[in-house]
Amino acid sequence: MSSPRRACPVCTRRIAVVGGRFARHDPPGRRSGFDLVSCPGSRRIAPLLQEPPLFDGTEPPVPGQQTLF
Repeated sequence: MSSPRRACPVCTRRIAVVGGRFARHDPPGRRSGFDLVSCPGSRRIAPLLQEPPLFDGTEPPVPGQQTLF
């Protein structure tokens, strides 16, 4: 199973999100020499995706339904 991918906020590449953080990745383009350089966006905390709410809390309760607490 693959990890979800989102755009890195620094280099805009599609990067896997593991444990709520962007995975370590190289910046786009070719490397110069043999040095390994990580993108500054590596290991940043990924923002949460906005999901629609499960229910609308502004609707009045159904007649006959009692409050929970």
